Amino acid sequence: MPTPHVVVGRSRRVAPALLAVAVLAGAAWYVVPRGVDAGTQFATEDDPSQIASRALDQNFDTSLAQREIDAALAAKDADLAQSFVALAADRHVALDPVLTEKVNVAVAEAASTRHAAESFAMGLVTGKPNDGAGLAGTALGDLFVFGDIRDAVREGTRMATGQQADELVLGLACVGLAITAGTYATLGAGAPARVGLSIAKAARKTGQLSADLAASIGRLLRGVADWGRLKGAIAGASITEPALAIRGIREAVKVERAGGLMHLARDVGRVQSKAGTQAALEGLKIAETPREMAQVAKLAEKEGSKTRAILKVVGRGAIALTLASFDLSLWILGALFTAFSLVSALKSATERTTQRVLNWRKNVRRRRSAALTANA
Repeated sequence: MPTPHVVVGRSRRVAPALLAVAVLAGAAWYVVPRGVDAGTQFATEDDPSQIASRALDQNFDTSLAQREIDAALAAKDADLAQSFVALAADRHVALDPVLTEKVNVAVAEAASTRHAAESFAMGLVTGKPNDGAGLAGTALGDLFVFGDIRDAVREGTRMATGQQADELVLGLACVGLAITAGTYATLGAGAPARVGLSIAKAARKTGQLSADLAASIGRLLRGVADWGRLKGAIAGASITEPALAIRGIREAVKVERAGGLMHLARDVGRVQSKAGTQAALEGLKIAETPREMAQVAKLAEKEGSKTRAILKVVGRGAIALTLASFDLSLWILGALFTAFSLVSALKSATERTTQRVLNWRKNVRRRRSAALTANA
């Protein structure tokens, strides 16, 4: 009796699935660890110190440090040179002892009584500080309302006479006048914000305030000041009549609405207190939003005197992942896609192998059954 034809369901081929598993396993071995590392970096996105550290690992060495120190000394910027010396020491980068001694001499000269007195006077008179002594003069002038009234009257007069006026300087000066009384009342508790406003105003005067951050400050000021009333208050005031100016300006400025501006000013003040006046000015130059200025403040609180050197080398990369953020996203997505594909391939290979085994067993049983039937 002929053996009956055995019909078994079509088995999908196993070899392609196993090949896919092998290829995806190799890809996962390369991509997944990098995706995990990218995820770790994303987790520290709010820590500018760690972001900057990773960037410095790639390009900060003895050659770069000595080149930047030479450039700073040539520009008579002892503060920046000292910042690079501190950063090199922190990262165990060796420097020429002769160069380090030159920096020490330059720092001592910059701290001399004569230089400090000249810088203090310049800051007091012009409101444009270049260092700590200059800021002390600027802050003192603003704290005793002389500086803010000077700036408010100058810009207000220009506006009233149809000349080009800087409304940002005018607004910052007026808000400064309005909060000065609060600084006195709280025995200096508002001093960081008061100093921060002075530095922001100085940055605007000297062209060190980024255009985007200036636009943000302008929007914040529009919600705080009544410009029509301000113009009227300033029009009848002068530097010799501070009481009249302050009274009118305080009525036109709603300090209770200045929360966002005060947060920004406090962040600027934090940078100045931890890293110095120039670091605060440079932070205002690279930051494009108040949030980025807050990142600069976080960086200054952790890195202190090294902040200027870090900002000089890394730039905006210290406070924003920017393009690196896109690259990290690609690694994370690549790792997820590869892992998902590998799991899917393993599932498919397992199903196909299982089906082949089951089909083989069925065929064996049916052959045996057919053989027994034939022999009977």
